[in-house]
Amino acid sequence: MRPTIQMLSNNMIEQVIDEAKRILAETGMEIRGPALRDRLLTHGLTLDASGQRVLFPRAIVERAIADAPASFTLYDRDGAPHAVIGGDEVHFTPASSGLNILDHRSGETRPALTADFVEYIRLADGLEHVAYPSTAFSTGDVEPQISDAWRLYLSLTNSKRPVVSGAFTAEGVPRMGEMMQLFRRGREDLRQRPMSIFTITATGNFRYSEDSCQNLLDCVEWGIPVEIVPVTLMGLIAPVTLIGALVFHTVDVLAGITMAQLIRPGAPVIFGGAPAAFHMQEATSPMLAIEALRLDVAYTEVGKYLGLPTQSYMALSDAKFLDAQAGAESFGSALLAALAGINSVSGPGMLDYVMVFSLPKLVFDNELCGQALRFVRKTEIVDDLPTDALVQAQLADEHMLTAAHTLEHWPKHLYLPGSVYDRTNRETWTKAGGKTLYQRAVDEVERRLAAYTPVDTDPAADAEMRRLIQAGMAGDRPLPPVPEPATRAQAGLSERERRRLAREERRKARGATKR
Repeated sequence: MRPTIQMLSNNMIEQVIDEAKRILAETGMEIRGPALRDRLLTHGLTLDASGQRVLFPRAIVERAIADAPASFTLYDRDGAPHAVIGGDEVHFTPASSGLNILDHRSGETRPALTADFVEYIRLADGLEHVAYPSTAFSTGDVEPQISDAWRLYLSLTNSKRPVVSGAFTAEGVPRMGEMMQLFRRGREDLRQRPMSIFTITATGNFRYSEDSCQNLLDCVEWGIPVEIVPVTLMGLIAPVTLIGALVFHTVDVLAGITMAQLIRPGAPVIFGGAPAAFHMQEATSPMLAIEALRLDVAYTEVGKYLGLPTQSYMALSDAKFLDAQAGAESFGSALLAALAGINSVSGPGMLDYVMVFSLPKLVFDNELCGQALRFVRKTEIVDDLPTDALVQAQLADEHMLTAAHTLEHWPKHLYLPGSVYDRTNRETWTKAGGKTLYQRAVDEVERRLAAYTPVDTDPAADAEMRRLIQAGMAGDRPLPPVPEPATRAQAGLSERERRRLAREERRKARGATKR
């Protein structure tokens, strides 16, 4: 028995799916990518009367759903199985699309650099409850047209875990596919043992942009699993009501799934999303609005009803800092995601409308995700029914601390949080320095960075990845330097010294970029 959450009846889910199929067949989608549009027309899809929208007949959509696999396996860089994406398996991964970093050494929020991304990947590599990293934020010290490949390069050379990624331009996927292929025996081996999930964003308004169309086409042909992620804005480009927004969301995802299966039947596709509620007073789009969370859980039920893997943006926060709001939003949504059985949950580490990434928040979220995963463990009888022996042990000693049952089972059944989480009494806490949550999280970041074990990469593969990246650059400036791993001695430096070293690293990075 596994703890779950349910929002919709089967009858309601069927009505939503039926309405989505009707819209796809009668209204269709605007497919702005010419190559994908032509491919769809060659597979028998037709245009509406205006000639602007592609119609998706019900039978073709239903066949595509049947062709899409119910689960698939992600493999690490060495080709070993790492995570099953499907069923009720829950995996947390950092959220994506950030532009800035909340620097835990200086306290400033600033554009992220290569050195920041490298620290992030090295930190994420050792987190117990974050299953695999994502290319979480962009670095401003490389040319924009190759920043997607640069992030992937930094991920592949600093961690062996799979990675959630994506391309920023219509030309991005083949370059990134060639980079990943260097760690396989060839393209077919990469297809059989995928090491990444790429995000395909549906633009809203029943439309797929040119870049999204080309990325989808390239990913499917390369065998890269894709998550279809509509940004469903309730009250702005989608109905403000739950069921209406759910229909719009389902239309966008089913269109992506259908296109993927027409390109290559059996291509791994995830029923995903990043919904938000439009705030009528502030004109912002909070992803952690309670209405958006209801939509997350609801569309997950639709995806599971169709037998598809699922993804969502949860376990993150719209707050500006790691504060009470951030903790409440991150843990509340992480627990909802775990209860809903969402397979790939994008969120840890992110703040401020997915614009700002924070390493202290990432280690704190790692703890929250661990507790959420703990809550949804299967409920089992473990030598505790009947309870005669337990009753006798309690009566004999008036406690259970040294009972054989306790000694055997407590390591598995009592969860002990890490040092970021405070479980001490006030006296112990005061003697240890009386540190706040944020101070403990900063200390944990530095401790883990110092404990990071470097990942060896074949020099030939490293050089080839750099060649692929530089081939896509417009200028001839060198790529930014990659910092050496921190040492345990550096972890023991004072806060002032750590800030000084960080400033020096940033000056070096900016100087190399200017050159």
